[in-house]
Amino acid sequence: MRDTLPSKNQVLQACRGTGQPGHPLLRAAHDLTSLHERLLCAEPDELVQLDTVRTHLVDDIDRWVTGQLPPSHGAARVHTETLGAVIDRLARLTAAAYAALARESGQELTIAWEHLAELAVGYEDLASEVTTGRRRLPGTH
Repeated sequence: MRDTLPSKNQVLQACRGTGQPGHPLLRAAHDLTSLHERLLCAEPDELVQLDTVRTHLVDDIDRWVTGQLPPSHGAARVHTETLGAVIDRLARLTAAAYAALARESGQELTIAWEHLAELAVGYEDLASEVTTGRRRLPGTH
């Protein structure tokens, strides 16, 4: 890719608000996490507006990634989600995991962190496959 995809650790740091979010995907990951934190305690009348902002951020990620992708191999399998959708889920799970730290313990807290860790590994695998052309994202050729 012309501008390489960030590692899972960089994305997780951006979601936590640490690291250097100079990369467009890292800025978007940080913004999405902040948005998901707001969604956790939003009033019902705020939900539509916040979801609209979230959708625009995901679309911005997908447009950026599409502009950076190398051609995929003819046999490249299509992934079920866009990279924007995966980063959105990472942001949502990060917000939920940190919220769980404040209110939960034991099994529920462990599950929240395990889901986040599993998705982070999935992101890194997808980023590697997309970058090498072995997998393509929905809406790309």
